[in-house]
Amino acid sequence: MCLRYSQTVLAGLLLILGIIGILLLVLPLREVEMPPENMYGIVLDAGSSHTSMYIYKWPADKQNGTGIVTQHSECNVKGGGISSYAGVRGGAANSLEACLKQAVKEIPNVRHHQTPLYLGATAGMRLLKEVNATESHQILKEVQNKLQSYPFKFMNATILSGQEEGAYGWVTVNYLLENFAKYGFVGRWLNPGKETIGALDLGGASTQITFQTLEKVENEDDMMKLKLYGQTYTLYTHSFLCYGQDQFLRRLLAHLIKTQDVKSQISHPCYPSQFKISIKLGDDVFDSPCTKSYRPTQFDPQMSISVVGTGNYQNCLDIVKNMFSFNNCSYSNCSFDGVFQPSLRGNFMAFSAFYFAHSYINRLTNIPITSPSRMQEAIKLICNMTISEMTEKTKQPEKYMKNVCAVSNFVQILLTQGYGFNEHSLPSISFQKKAGGASVGWALGYMLTISTMIPAERLELMKALPSGPWAVILFLFIVLILIAIGYLLMIYKNAKTNGGMV
Repeated sequence: MCLRYSQTVLAGLLLILGIIGILLLVLPLREVEMPPENMYGIVLDAGSSHTSMYIYKWPADKQNGTGIVTQHSECNVKGGGISSYAGVRGGAANSLEACLKQAVKEIPNVRHHQTPLYLGATAGMRLLKEVNATESHQILKEVQNKLQSYPFKFMNATILSGQEEGAYGWVTVNYLLENFAKYGFVGRWLNPGKETIGALDLGGASTQITFQTLEKVENEDDMMKLKLYGQTYTLYTHSFLCYGQDQFLRRLLAHLIKTQDVKSQISHPCYPSQFKISIKLGDDVFDSPCTKSYRPTQFDPQMSISVVGTGNYQNCLDIVKNMFSFNNCSYSNCSFDGVFQPSLRGNFMAFSAFYFAHSYINRLTNIPITSPSRMQEAIKLICNMTISEMTEKTKQPEKYMKNVCAVSNFVQILLTQGYGFNEHSLPSISFQKKAGGASVGWALGYMLTISTMIPAERLELMKALPSGPWAVILFLFIVLILIAIGYLLMIYKNAKTNGGMV
């Protein structure tokens, strides 16, 4: 009895061992996934004042229709924006070489041909296209030829619309703050999604406001729909051309020249007292479509005039306010210049030149911008400072400090009277330069959105062993199972013959 019992246990163990062995061999064949490699993407942000290159990366196995993108590195192109090379053959294209060579080194060689390469030009090129479409086309063609000469997968070089620029900036902001629902590799929700926030972008030639709205967008040109991570977002977005920081400052100078009608010297209430500068009418003021309405019928572009700062807060504020139009709204509600805007909703992040303006206000006054009245208090102090006081406090050169009063007043009017931020909503604005280790701007949002067009790589399946040895071992386990079954049958037959006793 004991012998037969031991034989039964042994046969059972052999059977179990055989079954487990086959399962271990067969199951990995069905699905052993190799971790997906990173994919890379390059976006060149060709702004009005400079160009920046961003390298992004994301797992080849993208999640829910949108790649999980992070910033790998960035490179700032030396010189001005590509629009500043108008008339300089090859200048814009050649300026990009140093950063493109950096990309060649940083991205693995095996990924070069799969790495999409995009260039998006913004308001600087939009303005150039308005005044000289031929030159704008020529610059883009030269840039495209340069990008195609590198080993990447060139996609396009294009001029973004203002609405696209605003919407992609909104995507960047909410992605970095993890407001979108994200799905993890192990099949669980990394983030179920939170309330999105609005985006405020202030560039050199334009400014954008974008936020998710539940109201009807009365002007369809100001509405965009984006699908990210399987969800559709309806956005209000508008871009104000000629309301970027650099173009606003040109318009301000043009306005002062026109209204003061002085031949050789003008007073500038937004420049600090004790500050004086000489400017050329052509290069510094009227060489822009944004100042066309101020341009005298006859003027010498090479003529220079002196600009003397008077540091008068109220005069500066009044002049800046007059550069906005708050009349003639044909919609239920407008921001300024007759542009429809729904009610502000939720929190906002302000970046680009907004961040730098806010930073200088803090450094010069240490007054937190928690309300319109506190903002006004801080700007008054700044406009009453001399240029030497400002440079001493910030350790920054005069070329940056001379415009702080003007830009601060511009931001004040834009946010409070233009967009309608008040005592309750102004504190909801967070002024940021970076978030989550990435620069805040439209480029990351652009990469996130277009990554849906990049096919996810198929996961590589592998066997636990090479086919030869694997087949031999599988055969041996099958034989082991057959032996065990045969042995069990023999024990059962013997037991039955001996009266059922095992």
